[in-house]
Amino acid sequence: MALDFVAGCFGGAAGVVVGHPFDTIKVRLQTQSTRKPLYRGTLHCFTEIVRKETAFGLFKGMTSPLVGLTFINAIVFGVHGNLHRTLGEGRLLNTFLAGAAAGAVQSIVCSPMELAKTRMQLMGLGEKSKKRKEIKNSLHCLLRIYKAEGLRGCYRGMILTLWRDAPSFGAYFVTYDTVCQMFAPDDSDHNNVGTLLFAGGMAGVSAWLITYPVDVMKSRIQADGVGGKNVYKGTSDCFVTSYKTEGWKFFTRGLNSTLIRAFPVNAATLTVVTLILRNVKSETPDHE
Repeated sequence: MALDFVAGCFGGAAGVVVGHPFDTIKVRLQTQSTRKPLYRGTLHCFTEIVRKETAFGLFKGMTSPLVGLTFINAIVFGVHGNLHRTLGEGRLLNTFLAGAAAGAVQSIVCSPMELAKTRMQLMGLGEKSKKRKEIKNSLHCLLRIYKAEGLRGCYRGMILTLWRDAPSFGAYFVTYDTVCQMFAPDDSDHNNVGTLLFAGGMAGVSAWLITYPVDVMKSRIQADGVGGKNVYKGTSDCFVTSYKTEGWKFFTRGLNSTLIRAFPVNAATLTVVTLILRNVKSETPDHE
């Protein structure tokens, strides 16, 4: 458990640094008004943020995932690793179940963290840093939400986070193990760094593809109320209103930036985790 925790922390840190700018773009595209959109697409969103808000605008809300990654990755890799060993390694069904359980448990921490991140990413759209000082960081943002809406407000979008993360993490670990076994069927420890990077990237892409529509609704529910006006009465109303206004296209808003982000982020995360676990095991007497 301790080893999974340490490896997950380092892997998560690498993933956050690499991927947060893409995540900011994804949230902006998912939540922008369809009647008066600010951005035409991924590249335009990127250039507009940098032009109007400087490069630091791409890293809004990064404090929250950095602070939370210790707990989240401890849960994800700790639960997955221990449960996988308990269920029995070598079967993809067990890999999926262990991953789904890890995703479900970590959503308890992930949901309020992503709420604060989303609110920070949408703060001061298209503005310079003047108004950015109203909320100092993601933790300050979450405290303000708690004071205004209580604990229930901090867990806005929790059910959608659970619906997203349980199947997503199941697919994540299954894809990673499958790709690694394709290149080294007898012993995945023989995979080189290039293979690990490719397997991690594909794991991230597959995990997002099967759950992305849920993530769009989660972002909209968590962003609802920014600017002092609520648009949706709840999850079902969010779905119906979004569909009536935009059709099925709303399910894929921001998908390009998400997939572009998913590959390098998860390539970095899973490669770092795997290399740490591999090196520690090789230095342990039982593995010599």
